[in-house]
Amino acid sequence: MTKWIVRGLLALGIVLVAAFLIFRTPDTDPARMRAKYGAPPSQFVAIGGGVTVHLRDEGPRDAPAIILLHGSNADLHTWDPWSAALARKYRVIRFDQVGHGLTGPDPAEDYSTANYVADIDAVADRLGLSNFVVGGNSMGGKHALAYAIAHPDRVAGLVLVDGSGGPMPRREAGAPKKDSGNLGFTIARIPGVRLIAEQITPRSLIATSLAQSVSVKSVANPAAVDRYWELLRYPGNRRATLNRFAMPYDPIPAAAIAGLTVPTLILWGEEDRIIPVEAGRWLAKTLPDSRLVVYPRIGHLPQEEAPQATLRDLELWLAEHASSAKPRAAAR
Repeated sequence: MTKWIVRGLLALGIVLVAAFLIFRTPDTDPARMRAKYGAPPSQFVAIGGGVTVHLRDEGPRDAPAIILLHGSNADLHTWDPWSAALARKYRVIRFDQVGHGLTGPDPAEDYSTANYVADIDAVADRLGLSNFVVGGNSMGGKHALAYAIAHPDRVAGLVLVDGSGGPMPRREAGAPKKDSGNLGFTIARIPGVRLIAEQITPRSLIATSLAQSVSVKSVANPAAVDRYWELLRYPGNRRATLNRFAMPYDPIPAAAIAGLTVPTLILWGEEDRIIPVEAGRWLAKTLPDSRLVVYPRIGHLPQEEAPQATLRDLELWLAEHASSAKPRAAAR
């Protein structure tokens, strides 16, 4: 009997190893990824602590500056629909935050909000910016908000695009239960999945997750899915993602948000299933100097789903508030 148990366990082990080898999706090759996603005008800039960020710095160097921060599991290319238009009048800076894109993991595995804020400051210093507009989508919105609270003297304006950071709205009594709107986020939070997720990341999972995040389904096109899938598999990014998702959500204190007097533009997709529009309305009520624009039939990525409408509203707001966003006289 013992012999058959041993044989059965051995057979099961062989099947599991074979399945792992068949379904395993290895890390992507860094050189190939840099060639594909980091060609000019990309730069790779050391900011200290062993971190070299992938960034793009476009537009006139003496123009008002704006730093744009992508969301979780995204990268600087999420701002492509805005960058060319904005760069005609503004200095537009966007970079892959640690644990994302071609920047890769943080050497110290520090994915706290404080560390992301420190990186924004280091990028601004490295590029010679004394005062600038800072904006972000989703997770990047939280980092932009936290940066403005920590360094209000350096921030001429704040732009939150379906940004996190505030308390997540509670579901009203009797309201139908909604899922998170993102299969990838849900799976990554399931206990015991880490070892598998770090080695097996099907492209179909990324395609489904991206499609669930947006209402304008053309945004989840094959090229975009490839980019998300390949850059998630950039060496170290999958582990960084799992480390981030293992951390509990820590909203910025409401009192700190309410005390921020920086002019703020809040842009939100009405159909966002990841961070519902109620979160944007809460921010608009809490931030003393804010303007909220809600876009019908738009999901979590308004800058990609409604680029013309969001650009129009952003440029009107920037015309009022970005004039003081200037580089230092001795930039670079």
